[in-house]
Amino acid sequence: MASLSALAFTMRLLRGRWFMLYGSFLIMSAAGATSIFAVYSKDIKARLGYTQEQLNTVGFFMDLGSNVGIHAGLIAEVTPPWVILSIGAIMNLGGYLMLYLSVAGRFVSETPLWLVCLYIFVGANSQIFAHTGALVNSVRSFPGSRGAILGLLKGWIGLSAAIFSQLYLPFCADRCSDTQRLILLVAFLPAAISMVFVSTIRVIPAPQQPVAACREIRAFRCLLYMSLGVAIYLMVAIILQKGVHFNSTEYGLSAGIVLVMLLLPLVIVQREEAAAALINDTSETTSNSQQALTVDVATGELTTAPEAATAGMAKKPASAVVSTQSSLWPTPVPRGQDHNILQAMVSVDMLLLLAATALGVGGMLTAVYNIGQIGESLGYPQRSIATFVSLVSIWSYLGRVTLGFGIDTVLVRRHNLTCPLLMFVVLLLAVPGHLLIAFGVAGSLYPASMVIGFCYGATQPLILAIIPELFGLKYYSTLSNFGPTVCPVGTYLLNVRAAGRMYDKEAARQRVGNDMAGKVATCIGVRCFRESFLVIAVATAAAAAMAAVLAWRTWEFYAAGKTTMGEDNGGVVEEAD
Repeated sequence: MASLSALAFTMRLLRGRWFMLYGSFLIMSAAGATSIFAVYSKDIKARLGYTQEQLNTVGFFMDLGSNVGIHAGLIAEVTPPWVILSIGAIMNLGGYLMLYLSVAGRFVSETPLWLVCLYIFVGANSQIFAHTGALVNSVRSFPGSRGAILGLLKGWIGLSAAIFSQLYLPFCADRCSDTQRLILLVAFLPAAISMVFVSTIRVIPAPQQPVAACREIRAFRCLLYMSLGVAIYLMVAIILQKGVHFNSTEYGLSAGIVLVMLLLPLVIVQREEAAAALINDTSETTSNSQQALTVDVATGELTTAPEAATAGMAKKPASAVVSTQSSLWPTPVPRGQDHNILQAMVSVDMLLLLAATALGVGGMLTAVYNIGQIGESLGYPQRSIATFVSLVSIWSYLGRVTLGFGIDTVLVRRHNLTCPLLMFVVLLLAVPGHLLIAFGVAGSLYPASMVIGFCYGATQPLILAIIPELFGLKYYSTLSNFGPTVCPVGTYLLNVRAAGRMYDKEAARQRVGNDMAGKVATCIGVRCFRESFLVIAVATAAAAAMAAVLAWRTWEFYAAGKTTMGEDNGGVVEEAD
């Protein structure tokens, strides 16, 4: 009997909400492979004989693939989660495996540039499918803790590059300069994890008991502490490995510690599923003995008290009901109600959010992508440049979890610190980080890396939180992909057209001044990035201004009773443009 009970609980555990969330954690922790492009890009350049311009073209298509995801959202709207995860796994395996075979020279003829760009676009685009499948279903399964969900899941993506590095090092032994095996790991690992949890990821209704909601908050705090432990360990390991020579056994020990830390959340999963089973059994017993019949005034039908409460919550005042049916010209929909795709796209609120994202996040990504060249131009040693990359990654994680959990806290709700207002504060905070890079004060790149990394990470849960608050959850799969879609626009304007062009102009001036015409030279000095980051600082300030306008436009909507995350607006209706 005991064995039967244990088997039943195991099956409940594997089909439960918390194990679904754990699967989402692992999928997201392997879904940030694009952030380690700088590690293996040198092999692409060397083995395929590319120039720097050609390599940058490959990088642009990778960035494009990792951000354009509206099609993934549309597919997710009409298919079950296993379909979206399966498509992502196939694309990941196919794209990166073909890239590996090209770099390894397994084809008879040389792979043309356009085909390599296609391979990396498909591989990077697969991550959008993984994000959509894991994140959207987790948000819908934990509607009362969306901020914490967004912070944790996006935080795991921030740690993905460091996790990949730790898992790869034991296999490269003394050939870590040859990164072909890393491409192979990127091809297989995310696809394998998605397929393991393909039947687990789905929407699971949340329990309605208040005691379950209280336990949920405590459980998310424990998960946060565990993820912080992983981040701290990764930071310490990276610093030690940069300063001390490790052999393959020591690298293997470090990778083993990472794997054990990734398994630790299962303790919370088991505990919460056991508690949920006990709460459900108790509530069912209580409801069966204390059910009361009530009359539904609208229909005249008899319902039980819990059913009546549910029916009451489901029915809104007539003034609050707005048709969201598609038409040739989208009709305005109140904020907080479900917007379809066209209705959201013509909303001034959405346009402000997208413009702020393109300029603000685009400027931060420019700093992230160029952090190595910035350090090199300012005279920092190679070991410090590697530290900057780690600082950006770790502080990006901290920004994601801080804002993700912060927008769910009582302090934020009590002071009516809405998500658009927090977006304004974060974008404004990024401006000094860009100015530190522009003026190149000695040692300033360390705080600049932390500030920009934190702000970039903080914008991720905020964007994903603002969308369901203002535009509803019905089409969240598609709408949540609008924000990242505009990021390549910002990075192209600020990174390619501004930073890249101004860097080359200054490098050319230095070559002429040093009688090095026709030779390749690295730009050295503060002037290499001064003008471009002054432009980026102004663009980020403009993005903050747009976020401020969005906060002003939605202030009454939030003040009227719409809490920051996960609660109904009580039928409050406010027309959106």
